[in-house]
Order: sequence, then structure tokens, then C-alpha cells
Amino acid sequence: MKRFIKKSWSFIPTAFTNHLEQTKNQVARLEQVFASIGVKAAAVKCDAMEGLVKEAEGCIDDTEDGTLTRDAGLISCGQKVEHYEIASYGTLKTFAAVLGYTEAANLLEETLNEEKTADQLLTTVAESFVNEQAKAEKE
Repeated sequence: MKRFIKKSWSFIPTAFTNHLEQTKNQVARLEQVFASIGVKAAAVKCDAMEGLVKEAEGCIDDTEDGTLTRDAGLISCGQKVEHYEIASYGTLKTFAAVLGYTEAANLLEETLNEEKTADQLLTTVAESFVNEQAKAEKE
């Protein structure tokens, strides 16, 4: 992330840090969702997310440190995570609404909107400079 600061794109590390903080808030919000439907929240391993993390680790192993090629790959991996989260939260929100859990649906919609915003930020970064500069690294 430090390489972005050198390129005067200092908002990028801030965006990742902000999303990490958002994720912590989302965990607390999920606890509220469970409480609102009268169920105790419990952590469960997600095989799909574990696979996405392994894929990102492979991207790191397969690309050169400090390159925009790696950044483009990591943005792609990050978007896969965001898309998985968008699908998951969207489905849960719909289920909550159908079951009449209005408070839970509203809380899940808040998280869904945050994930959509994170995905859009990654798209903006990729399309505004990372992808083109990564392409130039290969030429």
C-alpha cells in the first residue's frame, strides 16, 4: 500500500483502512441482526471466502511486489470478495423481509449498500489508472 502513497494516490490506503473499520462495524451489525430475530450469533467458517482469500494469496505469490500488475490482480480479488458479500447480504436481506424481520432487513440493507460502495470504489481505482498502468508495465 505504501507504493500508492508514493504515487500520490494516498486515498487508496485510507479506503482499505476505512473498509476494514466498516467490516468491524458490520460484524457488530450482524450481531444486532441476530438479536433482532431472537437468535444467538455464532461464527461459522465460510469455505467460499477461504477460497477467495487463497486466490488473493496466489495473486501475491504470482506477481512482482510493488507493481501495478499486482495491484490490478488484487483489485480483481477484492472485487470477487465484494461480489460474494453483495450476493450474500442481498439474499439475507430478502429472506429477512419475506419472513417479516423488518429491523433485520434494514440492518442487512445498510451493510449491502456499504459493500456495493466498496465494490464501486475498487472499480473506480482500477479504471482510473491501475489497469492502464499495469498494462504499460507489460509492454
